[in-house]
Amino acid sequence: MANKKVKTYMDKLMENKQFKAAFEEEYLKLFISEKIAKLRKSAHLTQEALAKKIHTTKSAISRYESARYSGYSMTLLEKIAHACGADLEIRFKRK
Repeated sequence: MANKKVKTYMDKLMENKQFKAAFEEEYLKLFISEKIAKLRKSAHLTQEALAKKIHTTKSAISRYESARYSGYSMTLLEKIAHACGADLEIRFKRK
């Protein structure tokens, strides 16, 4: 007997190209913001301490750690990584 994959509601939604594109864009923002917050915490830095290291404000760090933020630049991400004692690594992955 062959295993038949049961389609979930999410599977059905992802068949819609517009929904899928919007979902992937939001997921990417959430992914980056979570990575920044985890990196900062693993470096034992408060938002205020990280802000001082990269010459910005605590409220800016809070924005960067929010899934609503989408203005990340390579320069900004490199500054954050360096301040937290990490290297920035970008990967491309086939779909």
